[in-house]
Amino acid sequence: MNSKPRYQQIKSYILDGIKQQKYTPGSRIPTEHQLAEQFGVSRMTVNKAIRDLVQENRLVRYPGLGTFIADAKAESPLAEIRNIAEEVRQRGHAYSCRVIKLEATAANETVAMQMGMPIGTRVYHSVIVHMEDDLPIQLEDRFVAASAVPGYIDQDFTQATPNEYLVKSCPISSIEHIVEAVMPDLRAQELLEIDAGTPCILVGRRTWSDGRLISFACLTHPGPRYKLRSITTLER
Repeated sequence: MNSKPRYQQIKSYILDGIKQQKYTPGSRIPTEHQLAEQFGVSRMTVNKAIRDLVQENRLVRYPGLGTFIADAKAESPLAEIRNIAEEVRQRGHAYSCRVIKLEATAANETVAMQMGMPIGTRVYHSVIVHMEDDLPIQLEDRFVAASAVPGYIDQDFTQATPNEYLVKSCPISSIEHIVEAVMPDLRAQELLEIDAGTPCILVGRRTWSDGRLISFACLTHPGPRYKLRSITTLER
Protein backbone atom coordinates (compact mmCIF):
# COMPACT_ATOMS: atom_id res chain seq x y z
CA MET A 1 0.00 0.00 0.00
CA ASN A 2 1.37 3.42 -0.98
CA SER A 3 1.56 5.59 2.13
CA LYS A 4 2.50 8.80 0.29
CA PRO A 5 -0.12 11.59 0.15
CA ARG A 6 -2.13 11.48 -3.06
CA TYR A 7 -0.68 14.71 -4.44
CA GLN A 8 2.82 13.28 -3.90
CA GLN A 9 1.83 10.16 -5.83
CA ILE A 10 0.73 12.37 -8.72
CA LYS A 11 4.01 14.29 -8.58
CA SER A 12 5.96 11.01 -8.61
CA TYR A 13 3.89 9.77 -11.56
CA ILE A 14 4.74 12.89 -13.60
CA LEU A 15 8.42 12.89 -12.57
CA ASP A 16 8.72 9.21 -13.43
CA GLY A 17 7.22 10.01 -16.82
CA ILE A 18 9.89 12.66 -17.37
CA LYS A 19 12.68 10.33 -16.25
CA GLN A 20 11.45 7.54 -18.52
CA GLN A 21 11.04 10.07 -21.37
CA LYS A 22 7.32 9.41 -21.63
CA TYR A 23 7.09 13.19 -21.27
CA THR A 24 9.79 15.23 -23.02
CA PRO A 25 10.56 18.97 -22.77
CA GLY A 26 7.73 20.92 -24.39
CA SER A 27 5.20 18.07 -24.33
CA ARG A 28 1.83 18.54 -22.65
CA ILE A 29 0.81 16.44 -19.66
CA PRO A 30 -2.75 15.17 -19.09
CA THR A 31 -5.28 17.76 -17.93
CA GLU A 32 -6.17 18.20 -14.27
CA HIS A 33 -9.53 16.56 -15.01
CA GLN A 34 -7.86 13.53 -16.59
CA LEU A 35 -5.40 13.14 -13.71
CA ALA A 36 -8.18 13.53 -11.14
CA GLU A 37 -10.12 10.70 -12.81
CA GLN A 38 -7.01 8.52 -13.15
CA PHE A 39 -6.07 8.82 -9.46
CA GLY A 40 -9.59 9.09 -8.08
CA VAL A 41 -8.94 12.43 -6.36
CA SER A 42 -10.28 15.97 -6.50
CA ARG A 43 -8.95 18.52 -8.95
CA MET A 44 -7.72 20.49 -5.93
CA THR A 45 -5.35 17.62 -5.10
CA VAL A 46 -4.11 17.47 -8.69
CA ASN A 47 -3.70 21.24 -8.72
CA LYS A 48 -1.51 21.05 -5.61
CA ALA A 49 0.81 18.52 -7.30
CA ILE A 50 1.04 20.59 -10.47
CA ARG A 51 1.64 23.85 -8.59
CA ASP A 52 4.50 22.23 -6.70
CA LEU A 53 6.11 21.04 -9.94
CA VAL A 54 5.70 24.47 -11.52
CA GLN A 55 7.46 26.04 -8.53
CA GLU A 56 10.24 23.44 -8.90
CA ASN A 57 10.63 24.46 -12.58
CA ARG A 58 9.65 20.98 -13.80
CA LEU A 59 6.39 22.15 -15.40
CA VAL A 60 5.20 25.36 -17.03
CA ARG A 61 1.56 26.45 -17.42
CA TYR A 62 0.13 28.41 -20.35
CA PRO A 63 -3.41 29.73 -19.76
CA GLY A 64 -5.81 28.31 -22.29
CA LEU A 65 -3.25 25.84 -23.64
CA GLY A 66 -2.41 23.50 -20.77
CA THR A 67 0.56 22.39 -18.68
CA PHE A 68 3.82 21.40 -20.34
CA ILE A 69 7.15 19.83 -19.39
CA ALA A 70 9.63 22.62 -18.72
CA ASP A 71 12.86 23.12 -20.62
CA ALA A 72 15.32 20.47 -19.50
CA LYS A 73 18.25 22.88 -19.30
CA ALA A 74 20.14 23.03 -16.05
CA GLU A 75 19.86 26.42 -14.40
CA SER A 76 22.05 28.43 -12.04
CA PRO A 77 21.50 31.78 -10.35
CA LEU A 78 23.87 34.38 -11.77
CA ALA A 79 23.93 36.73 -8.78
CA GLU A 80 25.19 34.18 -6.26
CA ILE A 81 27.53 31.21 -5.95
CA ARG A 82 25.86 27.83 -5.69
CA ASN A 83 27.37 24.38 -5.37
CA ILE A 84 26.73 22.76 -8.75
CA ALA A 85 26.57 19.29 -7.19
CA GLU A 86 23.77 20.42 -4.87
CA GLU A 87 21.92 22.10 -7.75
CA VAL A 88 21.94 18.86 -9.74
CA ARG A 89 20.74 16.79 -6.78
CA GLN A 90 17.96 19.26 -6.02
CA ARG A 91 16.68 18.67 -9.55
CA GLY A 92 16.44 14.97 -8.68
CA HIS A 93 19.34 14.01 -10.92
CA ALA A 94 22.66 12.25 -10.34
CA TYR A 95 25.79 14.39 -10.01
CA SER A 96 29.27 13.20 -10.93
CA CYS A 97 32.51 14.77 -12.11
CA ARG A 98 35.83 14.04 -13.75
CA VAL A 99 38.97 15.69 -12.40
CA ILE A 100 41.10 16.39 -15.47
CA LYS A 101 43.90 18.32 -13.77
CA LEU A 102 44.96 19.35 -10.26
CA GLU A 103 48.42 20.90 -10.06
CA ALA A 104 50.61 23.59 -8.55
CA THR A 105 51.96 26.01 -11.13
CA ALA A 106 53.24 29.57 -11.64
CA ALA A 107 50.82 32.30 -12.66
CA ASN A 108 51.30 33.34 -16.27
CA GLU A 109 50.54 36.86 -17.47
CA THR A 110 46.81 36.26 -17.96
CA VAL A 111 46.28 34.57 -14.59
CA ALA A 112 48.44 37.14 -12.79
CA MET A 113 46.41 39.98 -14.29
CA GLN A 114 43.07 38.38 -13.37
CA MET A 115 44.19 37.64 -9.82
CA GLY A 116 46.12 40.85 -9.18
CA MET A 117 49.44 39.16 -8.38
CA PRO A 118 52.98 39.19 -9.81
CA ILE A 119 53.75 36.89 -12.73
CA GLY A 120 55.28 33.64 -11.44
CA THR A 121 53.34 33.61 -8.16
CA ARG A 122 52.49 30.07 -7.01
CA VAL A 123 48.88 29.14 -7.76
CA TYR A 124 46.83 25.96 -7.81
CA HIS A 125 45.15 24.97 -11.06
CA SER A 126 42.22 22.59 -11.39
CA VAL A 127 40.22 21.48 -14.43
CA ILE A 128 37.01 19.58 -13.73
CA VAL A 129 34.06 18.43 -15.84
CA HIS A 130 30.78 18.50 -13.92
CA MET A 131 28.04 16.14 -15.11
CA GLU A 132 24.32 15.69 -14.64
CA ASP A 133 23.08 12.15 -15.25
CA ASP A 134 26.46 11.47 -16.93
CA LEU A 135 25.98 14.39 -19.36
CA PRO A 136 28.64 17.14 -19.14
CA ILE A 137 27.08 20.48 -18.22
CA GLN A 138 30.08 22.53 -17.08
CA LEU A 139 33.82 22.68 -17.72
CA GLU A 140 35.46 24.39 -14.76
CA ASP A 141 38.99 25.77 -15.27
CA ARG A 142 40.05 27.37 -11.96
CA PHE A 143 43.11 29.08 -10.49
CA VAL A 144 43.40 29.53 -6.72
CA ALA A 145 45.86 31.65 -4.71
CA ALA A 146 48.05 29.02 -3.05
CA SER A 147 49.00 31.28 -0.16
CA ALA A 148 45.32 31.90 0.68
CA VAL A 149 44.11 28.30 0.37
CA PRO A 150 47.11 26.01 0.98
CA GLY A 151 44.99 22.87 1.38
CA TYR A 152 43.37 23.16 -2.06
CA ILE A 153 45.94 20.96 -3.79
CA ASP A 154 45.28 18.04 -1.42
CA GLN A 155 41.52 17.80 -1.93
CA ASP A 156 39.55 14.99 -3.55
CA PHE A 157 37.18 16.96 -5.74
CA THR A 158 35.14 13.89 -6.63
CA GLN A 159 33.86 14.06 -3.05
CA ALA A 160 33.37 17.82 -2.66
CA THR A 161 33.44 20.43 -5.42
CA PRO A 162 36.01 23.25 -5.44
CA ASN A 163 33.19 25.68 -4.76
CA GLU A 164 32.09 23.72 -1.69
CA TYR A 165 35.65 23.53 -0.35
CA LEU A 166 36.40 27.21 -0.96
CA VAL A 167 33.19 28.42 0.67
CA LYS A 168 34.03 26.41 3.80
CA SER A 169 37.71 27.39 3.87
CA CYS A 170 37.42 31.06 2.88
CA PRO A 171 33.93 32.51 3.35
CA ILE A 172 33.13 34.47 0.20
CA SER A 173 32.72 38.21 0.69
CA SER A 174 32.44 39.35 -2.97
CA ILE A 175 31.96 37.83 -6.40
CA GLU A 176 32.30 39.08 -9.96
CA HIS A 177 30.67 37.43 -12.98
CA ILE A 178 31.38 38.24 -16.63
CA VAL A 179 29.18 36.32 -19.10
CA GLU A 180 30.03 35.78 -22.77
CA ALA A 181 28.67 33.74 -25.65
CA VAL A 182 31.50 31.73 -27.22
CA MET A 183 32.15 28.86 -29.58
CA PRO A 184 33.98 25.92 -27.99
CA ASP A 185 37.66 25.33 -28.58
CA LEU A 186 38.97 21.83 -29.21
CA ARG A 187 39.47 21.07 -25.51
CA ALA A 188 35.92 22.18 -24.63
CA GLN A 189 34.52 20.12 -27.51
CA GLU A 190 36.27 17.01 -26.26
CA LEU A 191 35.54 17.41 -22.55
CA LEU A 192 31.95 18.61 -22.92
CA GLU A 193 31.23 16.07 -25.68
CA ILE A 194 29.93 18.67 -28.12
CA ASP A 195 30.77 19.62 -31.70
CA ALA A 196 32.42 22.79 -32.99
CA GLY A 197 29.08 24.37 -33.89
CA THR A 198 27.57 24.18 -30.39
CA PRO A 199 27.34 27.66 -28.84
CA CYS A 200 28.49 27.90 -25.23
CA ILE A 201 28.01 30.20 -22.26
CA LEU A 202 31.31 31.26 -20.71
CA VAL A 203 31.19 32.67 -17.19
CA GLY A 204 34.31 34.33 -15.85
CA ARG A 205 34.10 34.29 -12.06
CA ARG A 206 36.38 35.96 -9.53
CA THR A 207 35.83 35.51 -5.79
CA TRP A 208 37.11 37.43 -2.79
CA SER A 209 37.32 36.50 0.89
CA ASP A 210 37.69 39.38 3.37
CA GLY A 211 38.77 41.63 0.52
CA ARG A 212 41.43 39.23 -0.77
CA LEU A 213 41.07 37.78 -4.26
CA ILE A 214 41.35 34.02 -3.85
CA SER A 215 40.04 32.42 -7.04
CA PHE A 216 39.58 33.00 -10.76
CA ALA A 217 37.53 30.49 -12.76
CA CYS A 218 36.34 30.09 -16.34
CA LEU A 219 33.09 28.09 -16.42
CA THR A 220 32.06 26.86 -19.85
CA HIS A 221 28.52 25.51 -20.33
CA PRO A 222 27.02 24.00 -23.50
CA GLY A 223 24.30 26.48 -24.47
CA PRO A 224 21.64 23.85 -25.29
CA ARG A 225 22.08 22.27 -21.83
CA TYR A 226 22.36 25.28 -19.55
CA LYS A 227 20.88 28.64 -18.63
CA LEU A 228 21.63 31.34 -16.08
CA ARG A 229 19.05 33.19 -14.03
CA SER A 230 19.17 36.54 -12.24
CA ILE A 231 16.47 38.01 -9.99
CA THR A 232 16.71 41.62 -8.83
CA THR A 233 14.42 43.16 -6.24
CA LEU A 234 13.83 46.86 -6.91
CA GLU A 235 13.10 49.20 -4.06
CA ARG A 236 9.93 51.26 -4.40
